[in-house]
Amino acid sequence: MTDRLRVFLVDDHDVARAGARHYLEDRFDIVGEADNAIDAAEMIASRKPDLVLLDVRLPGGGGAYVVEQVRRSDPSVRFLAFTVSAERHDVLRLLQAGVDGYVTKATFGPDLPDLVEAAAAGQRPVSADVAGYLLDIDEDIVEAAGIEKLTPRERDVVNLIARGYTYRETAARMEISVKTLETHMRHIFDKLGVASRHELSRLAYDTGFVRPDEEPSYRGEPR
Repeated sequence: MTDRLRVFLVDDHDVARAGARHYLEDRFDIVGEADNAIDAAEMIASRKPDLVLLDVRLPGGGGAYVVEQVRRSDPSVRFLAFTVSAERHDVLRLLQAGVDGYVTKATFGPDLPDLVEAAAAGQRPVSADVAGYLLDIDEDIVEAAGIEKLTPRERDVVNLIARGYTYRETAARMEISVKTLETHMRHIFDKLGVASRHELSRLAYDTGFVRPDEEPSYRGEPR
């Protein structure tokens, strides 16, 4: 038996994962690795780590996709974003998804284990280059909180509609009828206070819920 934290690594660069493993494996149990968002979400569900160290920009949907998928079934898993990006929209998107800390790869390697432990303990560690505007980001999240009112199914609809899919295409992709999709859209409009799919798309991009360089996160979940 061991009380060491179980850590899962997600990064699309082999060297980055190897570097993180080097600094972490003496203090934590590394229970798995993935190089894309889709595999990561599936593997995390089976490996059941205490904390996931993940990059922000990943093939298959990005770090936010991983957080959102895992949190639907296991909200106890902690997430620490570990990335080269200190761009506002990346930080906002990951905080909206629910990460427990955001540190950049400029962080000195030997400090990484302490940051992992802090995130696992709920202390929300952030790098200095992110902390400078963290309060502003928190205000943005509050303003964008309407998205959080949506059910997972409704968020899937937004993710596809905002990317330009037609009602018919979205319904087919989600394996529902167009009539059911229209019902979802009415509920979404009411919850978010928008009046058209164009306003919905603008809100989705402005809040960072949808990013143009990420693939749709919907993968055909059961109805």
